[in-house]
Amino acid sequence: MKVKSVLAKPYAIIIAKKIKKNAQNALADQEAWRKYLVKAAQGTQYGQEHNFKNIHSYEDFKQQVPIADYEGIKHYLEKIKNGTENVLWRGRPLYFAKTSGTTSGVKYIPISKESISNHIDGAKYALLNYMVQSGNSSFADGRMIFLSGSPTLERVGGIPTGRLSGIVNHHVPGYLRKNQLPTYTTNCIEDWEEKLDHIVEETISQDMSLISGIPPWMQMYFDRLLEKSGKANIKELFPNFQVMVYGGVNFAPYKPKLMASIGSSIDTIETYPASEGFFAFQDTLENEGLLLNTNSGIFFEFIPVEHYFDENPPRYSLAEVEIGKNYALIINSNAGLWGYSIGDTVKFVSKDPYRIIVSGRIKHYISAFGEHVIGEEVDDAIHKVASKFGVNIIEYTVAPQVQTSGELPYHEWFIEAENPPGDEVAFRMELDQAMRNKNIYYDDLITGNILQSLKIKWLPKNSFVNYMKSIGKLGGQNKLPRLSNDRELVEKLIL
Repeated sequence: MKVKSVLAKPYAIIIAKKIKKNAQNALADQEAWRKYLVKAAQGTQYGQEHNFKNIHSYEDFKQQVPIADYEGIKHYLEKIKNGTENVLWRGRPLYFAKTSGTTSGVKYIPISKESISNHIDGAKYALLNYMVQSGNSSFADGRMIFLSGSPTLERVGGIPTGRLSGIVNHHVPGYLRKNQLPTYTTNCIEDWEEKLDHIVEETISQDMSLISGIPPWMQMYFDRLLEKSGKANIKELFPNFQVMVYGGVNFAPYKPKLMASIGSSIDTIETYPASEGFFAFQDTLENEGLLLNTNSGIFFEFIPVEHYFDENPPRYSLAEVEIGKNYALIINSNAGLWGYSIGDTVKFVSKDPYRIIVSGRIKHYISAFGEHVIGEEVDDAIHKVASKFGVNIIEYTVAPQVQTSGELPYHEWFIEAENPPGDEVAFRMELDQAMRNKNIYYDDLITGNILQSLKIKWLPKNSFVNYMKSIGKLGGQNKLPRLSNDRELVEKLIL
């Protein structure tokens, strides 16, 4: 055992105890953060406009702080970009995390001096906690990939601005940076395919022990490595590869192909990071779900998905949530985000401690006929059916087909697989039945002859890669929408 893994153990034990204590005190910590955030922001423009000095309870808070998406706070951010201080939070942001939205174009998410630790500590704590849970610390001695966007930052209104992963790259501890790949120069490459080629060149002869990224990126990376090396699997290339860290999408549909590429099962750690905050991480190897990060500068709220678009939707604190119910995730943070809807839906799988799964996106659904199919349902259905048929799914998306010639409308699945099923009809029928089992409204529409059974279009290799490239979103942390309520995406996909 080498020095880093030995030195990491006592620190990991301390952090694991802290994580456990936070989990036990989640409700008290959340209430403390609500009070602190309101008090700290009383003197800001937002705090004055929303009467923060007279907020004394959560009920007061809900009355004074409206739910807002990016468009709802954009005018405040414009003031910040123009040099105004004390707008959403004290002073001015330390950074802007630059991200792209489907309706707002480029978004600039504030990161404050107080909130930066939330982003940095989240992934670090997940790894240290894993050391204690698994007893494995030897991966700390090997090479690690922490894939990030370009760490080159521009200035917007005088504030350093860039992709969140590029910002966090500047805060990687020195003791980890020595083990980190790719190099800073490679991380600065903007073109994704060029960057991937450089990553392969830099890592193919290294002793990689940990690889992190979103599953589609990791699969592209593995494919390039195997193609260049001629090896049968990644374990032949990296025999000490022990841990895979991922986040951003449901892992289950990608898992079979990834593990087949690796050549054996390895430990995985799931995280839930976003430009707005590091919300949760996998704290156990045995139980489902991600531990909500309840003591890190964020006060969480939850809106039942079925009421999200109501004029005055109900909103709940952590103390009021129910297991198994889908909620839109709302955050209030020490970066100055108030009543902010991040667009994700979550579901609690445990309240002792508070663990969640990410179930989808508010705007990614199909409800052309009132069925309201969500991401969690399609992910679960295709994972089960693909496993049964031994099909390795590369990528997929689903859209309604309303305009038909003399036949009933239907849901159309666009699937790219490494090995399409031998019996495509049986696969389609199983997938349709799995969806009927998951969504009662979809089942009713099929039974009532409003919809016909789903159809599948099997796509050639690299269809999704080529699509993402065509819209300038190939690689990095960019994710393909699983569901669309129209055919705009799929019409471009099949051009």
